Amino acid sequence: MEKKIEILVNKENSGQRIDKLISFIFSKNSEITPPQKVLSNNFDNSNEINSLTRSKFQKLLKNGDVNINGKEIFSKSHKVHTNDKIIFSLPKQELPTAEAENIALDIFYEDDDLLVVNKPRGMVVHPAAGHRCGTLVNALIFHCKDSLSKISGNLRLGIVHRIDKDTSGLLIVAKNDHTHIKLAEQIKQHSFLREYETIVNGNIKKPFGKIIAPIGRDHNNRKRMRVTLKNSKNAITHFRVIQNFKNFSHVSLKLETGRTHQIRVHMANIKHPIVGDFLYGSPKEICKTLNGQCLHAKTIGFVHPSTGRYICIKSDLPEYFRTLLNQLKTSSFC
Repeated sequence: MEKKIEILVNKENSGQRIDKLISFIFSKNSEITPPQKVLSNNFDNSNEINSLTRSKFQKLLKNGDVNINGKEIFSKSHKVHTNDKIIFSLPKQELPTAEAENIALDIFYEDDDLLVVNKPRGMVVHPAAGHRCGTLVNALIFHCKDSLSKISGNLRLGIVHRIDKDTSGLLIVAKNDHTHIKLAEQIKQHSFLREYETIVNGNIKKPFGKIIAPIGRDHNNRKRMRVTLKNSKNAITHFRVIQNFKNFSHVSLKLETGRTHQIRVHMANIKHPIVGDFLYGSPKEICKTLNGQCLHAKTIGFVHPSTGRYICIKSDLPEYFRTLLNQLKTSSFC
């Protein structure tokens, strides 16, 4: 099935090359507003539209798949004029899907609307480049069959929020779109409780506090986030020191916002990176055998979308975390 797009050229873009205009209109950063944007289409995936690059459009021109005012256009340098109607079609693209895999799940709570799982450290939440199988979503599809919300797409079925691969702990999963929407609203309104425990490098002198620092992508390293005012989002983390050791602190944290790598970035920013988190500055000579950061999503609390009942679920610290704590308590360092 082909997908048709119709565009009406406005006065401001009269005289532009057609390939340049189209690539600009469909770029992810385009701020063009109707009627310059798409007039009519049957696309159901915005990412598919955003993937229309200049080179891809030039191939459409070469194949005779573009016409202006009813006439086929082949030249990429063709100049458009005010009120020209550009029409072109793209073949339907098959969206990637995740496959079911018989992987054991540690389920703490489940009903017809949702489930809460305890993710082990080392498991990726959903399929992505380099991790097409063995993820939490693969396991969820096997367990829940077709009963998973589809709001986040075929590769993130049921996923309302995420935790990093090397973070362990509780994660809530929606079985239908209604539940997903209601849970996402609670997260947006900061009424969804997410508490973590971690061990960080150095002693935190204040017994408790609040970190308010905006987080955005680190342009020098795309794998990292950083505290920055440029292209960032507000981020707030509350912390409480549970126990100080000689060179480490056991800390409880509560998220007020949920940015990518938020806890890891915030703790590194106050000079207390999470033990084992080498990406954000934990000394590599410490805990070489930890195999990832010492961070556990211990508690989640939420209002059930169907019953209205408040549910709070807690998990025990995993073995790797308990082992490190015992080593610190007995002065037996990693």
